[in-house]
Amino acid sequence: MPRAPGQIDLAKTQAILDAAAQVFGERGLAASMEEIARRARVSKQTIYNHYGSKPELIRAIVDRRVKEITAPLMLPQAAEHPEEALAAFGRSMLTAVMIPRGTTMLRMTVESAADQPDLARAFFEAGPATSRRRLADFLRMETQNGRLGVEDPELAAEFFASMVIGAHQIAQLLGVVRALDAAEIDRIAREAAHRFMKAYSA
Repeated sequence: MPRAPGQIDLAKTQAILDAAAQVFGERGLAASMEEIARRARVSKQTIYNHYGSKPELIRAIVDRRVKEITAPLMLPQAAEHPEEALAAFGRSMLTAVMIPRGTTMLRMTVESAADQPDLARAFFEAGPATSRRRLADFLRMETQNGRLGVEDPELAAEFFASMVIGAHQIAQLLGVVRALDAAEIDRIAREAAHRFMKAYSA
């Protein structure tokens, strides 16, 4: 069966992002584009044709993950059910923090930040900064709709993220505690969403 237009490029894009996430997680931001190309089974020039530079490749990797994490806030029913949307977002965020690949990539990014500040900045701007901004936009919309009373959406977004992530992220990075299971992640996310809604009720 012939492929639809764009299907080949989409497959290559996914292969590049999957390979890059794996290689950066294993070797840090200094990982070579040659190794990424080899694992993705494409040429190095193909990667540059798609992304232009290593910082842009990192942004693409993190942006894909952030879209998955923030998806609950974008659902049609999210606006009318903010507590459920916040709980689902919290689950996605904490799950991303706790999975081994995410932990490894963040650890390597921190270790490489001093030598690769542009790459570390790209990681931060595409990841934590973007997810908080999307949450702030959601809180602003809910306040305009009268369901919440948030005076500073950006600060409130930071509060919610901190409630969910807490010390779990640093403990995971240090490897000093066991990983949270799905039930524990769900309990934390639901409790944070409930407390947050009570604190910011209209």
